Amino acid sequence: MPSFLVRSVALSLAVLPLAALAQDTPEIQRPVGAAQANGVLHTLRQIPEACTRLEGTFTGDAAKPYDMKLVRTSPSCQARAVFMDYGKVQPSVAKGWKLNDIIKVPSASCSSQQAVVHVWRKPAGQELKLDGQDRARIYLEDAKAQAAAGKLAALPAYAAQLEIEGKACR
Repeated sequence: MPSFLVRSVALSLAVLPLAALAQDTPEIQRPVGAAQANGVLHTLRQIPEACTRLEGTFTGDAAKPYDMKLVRTSPSCQARAVFMDYGKVQPSVAKGWKLNDIIKVPSASCSSQQAVVHVWRKPAGQELKLDGQDRARIYLEDAKAQAAAGKLAALPAYAAQLEIEGKACR
């Protein structure tokens, strides 16, 4: 086997583990959040395009130490994305989802414990075309014609999973 071929095969094998690690790297990089006390409601993240805010609270209950809720940001908000149930969609890279964000919030009353929220995003699959001014424009008459023909584009989707890391305190 020629030496250049052996080197290229060795390089591709060396790059393989790095590519696998890249799939676990979220699109948004953020530091660990500020420690939160039991019973204090705090915002984990807002997703404006889905008209959704993720809120959480440390409960102090060993059986369910953290409670996370999805809250609609405004009744008049026009969603440009949907928030889906993580358990139903089971997002993964293989299914076209991207790990968007990992949010870590430590407990102020139990330093060995933290809430970890994985936010996944699934792109709509249809990119908007930019015009000469680098703007994506949607014209009302064109949108009405697409809707009448049943050819509306799918909306981007989000899903979130809550995990508790660390030992419970008494």
